[in-house]
Amino acid sequence: MKLAMTPMQFVLKLLQGALIGLGAVLPGISGGVLCVVFGIYTTIMEFLANPFKNFKTHIARLLPVLLGIVIGFLGVANILSFFLDRFPSQSVCLFIGLIGGMLPSLFEEAGQQGRSKGSFISLGVALALTFALLISLRVFSVQIAPNFIWYLFCGFCLALSIIAPGMSFSTLLMPLGLYEPFVAGIGHMDFGVLIPGGIGAVLTVILFAKAVNMLFDKHYSLAFHAILGVVIAATVIIIPFDSFTGVGIGLINIVCIVVGVIAALLLDKFNKKHAVD
Repeated sequence: MKLAMTPMQFVLKLLQGALIGLGAVLPGISGGVLCVVFGIYTTIMEFLANPFKNFKTHIARLLPVLLGIVIGFLGVANILSFFLDRFPSQSVCLFIGLIGGMLPSLFEEAGQQGRSKGSFISLGVALALTFALLISLRVFSVQIAPNFIWYLFCGFCLALSIIAPGMSFSTLLMPLGLYEPFVAGIGHMDFGVLIPGGIGAVLTVILFAKAVNMLFDKHYSLAFHAILGVVIAATVIIIPFDSFTGVGIGLINIVCIVVGVIAALLLDKFNKKHAVD
């Protein structure tokens, strides 16, 4: 029997959504990764793959999350961007700790339907490919003048960062010089940015969401271990190693990581205790 969502559970999922929306904006963070670490990735993918069929069964669970995403993407992100500008390495380290603290539960979830040799091969291959892709994007930096077509591409990257956890749209767009104008356009409600970006995002969901959901249905262990590899690689790649230049700053960054880990463990414990079916 399904239980009604309590006010505390609603607030928790609203907070999770806000963090996902924030993660979608912050450089190097993937909203999809946070969907996975909060245990709502499969629910979102099921809804996106068959929105009309799953509307009644999924919308009640996803509504506070979706509201939180909007708040995080448009509201909280604007406030916390101040801290990202002033304390970039500490902000990122906090998110690294948050993701790292959820890795044990992610590994547990990946093995819910068993593990095989192929599961670990899938993890390793995804880990290596993600490292190669993200490193190459940093090495080969190309600047592009934004236009309608490129904003379509931005929308594609934004949706891809949810559908394919670990693929931060900011990480894909920053080397091309498209991140700042795209986010600025969204923040200023510029329809010249919102319309092509929205079209690109919707087309990406239509084309890829069903295929990804089918992959999970047929090859859960392989697919989830691959995502685990992507999450690990995407988290390692955003560690601000160059900011550990002094003992003081290094200690502060480590404290931020520890705080993130503790917060993630407490959040995971609360999630399991107050799970909503």
